[in-house]
Formats: sequence, structure tokens, C-alpha cells
Amino acid sequence: MSRRTLRVQDATGFLLHSAAWRETSLIIQVFTRSYGNVALVAKGAKRPYSVLRPVLSAFQPLNLSWSGAGEIKTLTRAECAGIRPLNGRALMSAWYMNELLLRLLPREDPHPVLYDAYDAALQQLAAGFSVGRPDAGVHEAVAASGRTAQTTGANMEPRLAARALRRFEWVLLNETGYGLGEDAPDFDDLALEPELRVSLRERLNEQLGRPLLTRKVLMELQRY
Repeated sequence: MSRRTLRVQDATGFLLHSAAWRETSLIIQVFTRSYGNVALVAKGAKRPYSVLRPVLSAFQPLNLSWSGAGEIKTLTRAECAGIRPLNGRALMSAWYMNELLLRLLPREDPHPVLYDAYDAALQQLAAGFSVGRPDAGVHEAVAASGRTAQTTGANMEPRLAARALRRFEWVLLNETGYGLGEDAPDFDDLALEPELRVSLRERLNEQLGRPLLTRKVLMELQRY
């Protein structure tokens, strides 16, 4: 019995990973809100003048259209839906989240709550301030402006990255059935972060089976 051809228009999503396929194309893994992790072939995306080439960037929100009946569908259109500039530890933290999603999520299993947590973490990493509450970025910006140089800039980045990662890790475990069914901790309480980090990493390690490549790099930069 043949599979029914699926046609999807303008699904919101993010590029998780891409790999060369043949001479001019890519096989990409995308994380979408409504369809979960989806494998797509982006035909001609490696060509210098392809309209897909500048659009298919990791960590940038995308509107994606595809069709197909097999395990790997065909990307028919991709449009950029925003810009999230990342660098330094924030960039490595984002790659870490991508690796977790690729390793722990099955194909085409939607998790909209997890998608929203991933999106929020990227916003927090890109903006440098919490998006946990609608006005949190404004309040933290005002507070940060009155601090000394020792508590701003590079010294603030690890704290903000840690907050984003702990929240994402907790949601990931709970959404994929590996959580403990407990209430969410206060991710903004930095005093709880070290213990929370150890607890979440232990539970993640039980599911992963082998070390994450990005985690090794993060540990070399700084222990979040």
C-alpha cells in the first residue's frame, strides 16, 4: 500500500543539520512546530545562485514548504522569518540544543511545547536577556545598566546561557517522557543552577548513551 503524498505549506521551523547530497543538493533536518523533526532534500541548494542557499541557516526562524510520501520529503520553498545573531558561547549553546534534538527526538513526532522552549532559548541567547516573561528583557536591561563592568558583558553571557539551557533541558526531558513529573524549578534563581545542571545532565546522559560533541566544547569554554 503506497503512502499518501504529504504537502505542507509555510510550516514554522528551524534548520538543525545539513549534509551534502550529490553534487548540488543538501539533505537537511528541520525542527518544526507542527510536524516535529523532518528530513528534507533541498535540491540545488549548493548552487552559487540558489535562492535556498542564503536562507538555509541554523538558528534562524524559517517558513518551510515541502511535499513527498517517503521518509525524506522534498523541500519546495524556504523563507527567512527573522534574524537571530549568535556568537561565542551563545552559538555553542545553540549547537548543543540542536544535537540534543537530533539525538533524542524521533522523526515526525511533533512537540509544540518543546518547539516553543527551543525558540524562546534562541531568543534569549540572541538578545542577551531573559524572555521568560513578556517584560523581563526590559527589566533586566535596566538592572544591567546600573551594574559594574564585572557583572556585564562577557561575565553575564555564561549566566544567561546557563538559564536558557537549563530551561530547555528540563522541557526536553519532560516532553519526551524522561522527566519526573515534577513542577518546573525557578530557572532564574542562579543559586539553584549548579545542582539543577548536574541533575538534568545525569538524566540526559541516561538517554543519550554516548557523549555529545558540543558538550565537550562547552566544557572547555566554561562549565555552565
